[in-house]
Amino acid sequence: MPDKKTISRAKRDKAQGKAPGTQAGEFVREEMDHIREGKHGARSTKQAIAIGLSKARRAGVDLPPPKTGKRKTKRQARRDLEKGRHPERGVSAKRSRATTGALKRESRKPASHKSLSRQAHAVAAKRGSSARKRSARKAAHTRAYERGSTLFNPLMI
Repeated sequence: MPDKKTISRAKRDKAQGKAPGTQAGEFVREEMDHIREGKHGARSTKQAIAIGLSKARRAGVDLPPPKTGKRKTKRQARRDLEKGRHPERGVSAKRSRATTGALKRESRKPASHKSLSRQAHAVAAKRGSSARKRSARKAAHTRAYERGSTLFNPLMI
């Protein structure tokens, strides 16, 4: 179960009109913190991120399943979304303990700065130039907006 602070931060993000991915980012951040604290580990950075996204979906964040990837991953994401929409049912204590026990035996390295940086770089490299350009434009627009400009003005940057 995610911390109350994480859920409240995600709800605040939703109230501000931020994307489901941004809301889910709070849960991924929490997961990285858990690994750094030594609560448990992960086999890879991708696994750590996947755990965070799964928690987000189960907590009610309306994050759609991935468009690409393995069928098993997509199916699990859909199941997590359903669980988030109907949170009445509890979780199996035995299964939960087994999962935590398995994760405790894994490494803490996937949450390191270097591993996260490598993961981000690898994902960015897979994106096309137009996607990177769009991302840069959005960032520039956000900076201009934060400085109080309603229109994008290149001279303000």
